[in-house]
Amino acid sequence: VHVRRTGIGAGELPAQPTAQGRATMLVLSRKKNESIIINDDIIITVVEIRGDKVRLGIQAPASVSVHRREVYEAIHGKAPEILPSKAENCQKPVE
Repeated sequence: VHVRRTGIGAGELPAQPTAQGRATMLVLSRKKNESIIINDDIIITVVEIRGDKVRLGIQAPASVSVHRREVYEAIHGKAPEILPSKAENCQKPVE
């Protein structure tokens, strides 16, 4: 697993937005059929990789809303405040 924590020191968890107003981001590399677990009850699995598209399977409690970003923005009329507003603000994982 290749991990790059952006905007925080090694071993720290993201706590608050950075000085630029963006939340920090943990970047992970996963292969097909590999997963990550969030808060003991959310599992995200790479189901398929085809060209530049990745299909993710998400298992989460019914009480957790899961939306693609563009759907979230259509529902709420704005981007989530904790995420960078543009993909170019994200850093690539360490190889």
